[in-house]
Amino acid sequence: MKKRLGILISGRGSNMASLVEAAAAPDCPYTVALVASDKPEAAGLAWAAERGVPTFAQSTKGMAKADYEAKIDAALRSAGVEVIALAGYMRLLSDDFVARWRGRIVNIHPSLLPKYKGLDTHARAIEAGDAEAGASVHVVTEELDGGEVLGQARVPILPDDTAASLAARVLAEEHKLYAKTLADWLRD
Repeated sequence: MKKRLGILISGRGSNMASLVEAAAAPDCPYTVALVASDKPEAAGLAWAAERGVPTFAQSTKGMAKADYEAKIDAALRSAGVEVIALAGYMRLLSDDFVARWRGRIVNIHPSLLPKYKGLDTHARAIEAGDAEAGASVHVVTEELDGGEVLGQARVPILPDDTAASLAARVLAEEHKLYAKTLADWLRD
């Protein structure tokens, strides 16, 4: 039985698109039940809707975080979501939300965790003189980017790299890494 996946996005959702496309494979262990966003104008919502994927949007403007999260939680549960994938979702989830979905939320982060939690990961890796950067898929916990790492992709840092050029190469690897790692995790 395929798991019902909910994907949370904040923008164009390129990682979300790779997850949706992977779900079309007959051996994929999940189906996408809902793509939800905190930004009703998110390009990824239109992309998902064009492909027949149910969507939900709830702006956070003027809402308490608990109220916003209650609406997202209700939409996910109404869609029968069993597992959540964060894909470019730029809001920190509250400890209460994470606790309600404990062990069933994954995220992709653009660094080789535990290095460079948070933002500006590519610039920080270049500044540190690292030989490589990459991406990590991890289980979401109350600690920012602190859950169990399920998979990683490594990308060399080139001598002329900028944060933007490195980010583009890492993103290409993220698209392959996320779908494969999520599928492997759900099969276990």
